[in-house]
Amino acid sequence: MKLVAVTAGLILILDQITKLIALERLTLGVPVAVIDGFFSLTLVVNPGLAFGMLAETPVSWRWLVALLSIAALGVLFFLAVRLLPTGRFLTALALGGIVGGALGNLIDRARFGGVVDFLDFYWRGYHWPAFNVADSAISVGVTLLAIHMVLAPGPDRR
Repeated sequence: MKLVAVTAGLILILDQITKLIALERLTLGVPVAVIDGFFSLTLVVNPGLAFGMLAETPVSWRWLVALLSIAALGVLFFLAVRLLPTGRFLTALALGGIVGGALGNLIDRARFGGVVDFLDFYWRGYHWPAFNVADSAISVGVTLLAIHMVLAPGPDRR
């Protein structure tokens, strides 16, 4: 459990520092090209869930998005209790990344009413929604957990 807490703390700190820098140095909605035709830094405040889902929800219903985030943390706690006793280093690392990322985005929702995103990848006509360090940690963590659950021995996939 210690590795989960340390990883979550490091992700949370890195996430909040990078968002602070983005808020200080970028103008909302104005891309700054890093790799022409592929990657820009573009400040966006996403009021919805992952990849902008529920972004069109009226402001008076934004509490629903926060409640869904808190519910996701509850599910994560259940997974941690179930997987950590038999899990290995990567399981703890994955859970720490997910917790740290979820907390980072939850802090944004409380402070700004949405999540601060700034990493913007695109190629030709394809454009991936802007994201941040927390989103990356959550995605990598979920992928590692899925791999663990598929490859773990035993009938209950612990």
